[in-house]
Amino acid sequence: MVLRPKKMAEKFKMSASTIRNYEANGLIPPADRSANGYRIYTEQHEAYLACIQAMAPAFGMEITTEVLHCLQRGELDKALWIVKEREVSLYQEKARVEKLIKELEAYADGSQTHDLKQRFNINEVSIRTGVPKSAIRYWEKVSLITAERDPANDYRQYSEAHLFKIRLIQVLQSFVYSEDTVSLKKSIAAIDDHNIEHVMKLAEKILIYLNNTNRSQLKALYYLYKLIRLTDESLTRDS
Repeated sequence: MVLRPKKMAEKFKMSASTIRNYEANGLIPPADRSANGYRIYTEQHEAYLACIQAMAPAFGMEITTEVLHCLQRGELDKALWIVKEREVSLYQEKARVEKLIKELEAYADGSQTHDLKQRFNINEVSIRTGVPKSAIRYWEKVSLITAERDPANDYRQYSEAHLFKIRLIQVLQSFVYSEDTVSLKKSIAAIDDHNIEHVMKLAEKILIYLNNTNRSQLKALYYLYKLIRLTDESLTRDS
């Protein structure tokens, strides 16, 4: 089955210009032309577009582009390892959030104490969280966190509560820009630093977001697998 650009665009609910851009940027194979010069899209193009629509929300457009470029160069293993790296990263971030939730629970029930009067300078915060100082300063600049100031020298100083917020922001940084991640960051910025219960609920929301991302990645892998199978069959016929 072959489709004209308009029909293909309608099928995937995107503009014909978007499809042409994908072709120009090498995300889908070049289309053949009809006798009168119109592009002709095939089942293989449909598989590529379905894969893009599934992968972009789950892995981001940059990773999606890199993976599809690898497939078109015949670098299947490289493409699969790129995807695997993102899956591992998701698991690692999930482990971070679960660890933070346990710490918050321990603090809430009194089995672990945090001295909320203790203050840390930016170097200490960077060491304790693994977040670069430049990132911490940027997050303050965009109002995700609000550092206190040492009255003696006006240097930034942070409480244990700030560290909880910084660790939550850190988790979201590595994921695809979306309305969900923007909303979660706004929630982090708005939350009362010293309200542990609210911080814990927000951490649990982030864990739900990670679980949903995991499911989205599974769906993306399904469409990637379908594309790979179709591509392999095409290569077999061509040979």
